[in-house]
Amino acid sequence: QVQLVESGGGLVQPGGSLRLSCAASGFIFSINAMGWYRQAPGKQRRLVARITSDGNTNYLDSVQGRFSISRDNAKNTAYLQMNSLTAEDTAVYYCQTMWGGRDYWGKGTLVTVSS
Repeated sequence: QVQLVESGGGLVQPGGSLRLSCAASGFIFSINAMGWYRQAPGKQRRLVARITSDGNTNYLDSVQGRFSISRDNAKNTAYLQMNSLTAEDTAVYYCQTMWGGRDYWGKGTLVTVSS
């Protein structure tokens, strides 16, 4: 079955960087778009970045120029490089894909930006 496992979250100081990873299995990774979402306390989950099977990307306006989504089809893994982090980036980050007509989500990884 489809599985998405996020890793790489943690506590980072403002201005710091983190790289999140999403290890995928149970579907043909190379032909699927992958997304990173985040949910801050008391707020709705929202799309942060998305990458298509051919590498086209789009970003939430507030992370444009700071975050970069990428994929390694040989490793069935998607990444989210996050730079110049601020307190507003604090959230649980989720990996997402769609397969067989339904959405699949990982369990999330917590990113806390604080001094």
